[in-house]
Amino acid sequence: MEAIWHSMCDSVPDVRADLVPALIRGTAALAHRAFADHGLDDLLALIDRPAPTPQDRAALTLDTALAHELRFQPSRAEALQREALAACRLFRVAGGFTPRSDHPLRLLALVAPGNLMVNTPLDFITAHLDVQLDLLFVLPGEGLPSSVPEHDVAFFAVSESDPATLDRLRPLFHRWPRPALNNPAAVARLSRDTVASGLAGRPGLCSPPARRIPRDPVAARQVLLDGAALIRPVGSHAGQSLRKLENPADLAGYLRCVAGDAFFLTQFVDYRGTDGLFRKYRLICIDRAPFLCHMAVSEHWMVHYLNAGMETSADRRAEEARAMAEFDTGFAVRHAAALEALNDWIGLDYFQLDCAETPDGRLLVFEADVAAIVHLMDPPDLFPYKPAQMRRVFNAFDRMLRRRAARA
Repeated sequence: MEAIWHSMCDSVPDVRADLVPALIRGTAALAHRAFADHGLDDLLALIDRPAPTPQDRAALTLDTALAHELRFQPSRAEALQREALAACRLFRVAGGFTPRSDHPLRLLALVAPGNLMVNTPLDFITAHLDVQLDLLFVLPGEGLPSSVPEHDVAFFAVSESDPATLDRLRPLFHRWPRPALNNPAAVARLSRDTVASGLAGRPGLCSPPARRIPRDPVAARQVLLDGAALIRPVGSHAGQSLRKLENPADLAGYLRCVAGDAFFLTQFVDYRGTDGLFRKYRLICIDRAPFLCHMAVSEHWMVHYLNAGMETSADRRAEEARAMAEFDTGFAVRHAAALEALNDWIGLDYFQLDCAETPDGRLLVFEADVAAIVHLMDPPDLFPYKPAQMRRVFNAFDRMLRRRAARA
């Protein structure tokens, strides 16, 4: 009821050219250091700066919260973020951003409090563009501020993991005073079970059945699917607590070991290639155009880029390089009908797709989301083919922003 009440009471803020948000280094700048294995002390030293005003202190506290989250201290990160947002809700990402012109495009992202999986991490992209990024936090139980900075485009960046905020933002999307991207109503449909049912039976797609099940083993067993199935807690990502159940007897043992009130149960599809290896693709769809961000090759069905051995295998990196070079004339052509149907149903300006190819040639959909990190953090000496590919992705995002701004 609270979310519904606020969706009715929120008014669209005034746009003010003289409003200057508090400056933060932001997630991307800190993540690049953390990814290079810099510790918490180094991250805190990076953000150490004078904070003479309450707004400055809030920005420093928010950066400190990000540093703690990146060093796997979620409780401390949450407490610091809450402290920062109690004092200030509007921030400008300055870390890594160097204007390339006198008039960079101005992007305002509406975001929600929470961990790094709650919002689209836009600064990993905008840091490479002539785009100034501001963040407006939408807090539960509080109305929007009366004013926001001048901007050319707004991006509704809250992910499916925060349905209450998405519900609240729906009516604002169509009333926003500037062009807006990523309708919250479409984002809300990206839960695993909704995606699975929504894409089922569409041309060229393999969208295996997925069910949301309760913790009760007796009730859960009633919806077990034929053959092997994958199970994970609702809200988990990156393979956290993901297991394959070979038969119904495995369910009780899984529930004894894994916490959670509800779980997703998805039919397992064996997608290994003729060489016995599994290949998982991460695509980015920008204004309906697909781009390949990475392809991981593994002996194991649960493929994640960081555990697939890509850094230690020159052969696998060479295969990924070929996949990127040939994507537009190969993968994108093979799955053109599937990608068109998928874009039609999802209906977002920007989203990520984790997928594979089935032995019979269909596009196997694992997950569609808006919160995955699209980055250029891999070491260029090992991955010399990635900078050019990721610049294509960043430039496509830039073109999308500028096309929307031009329609105003």
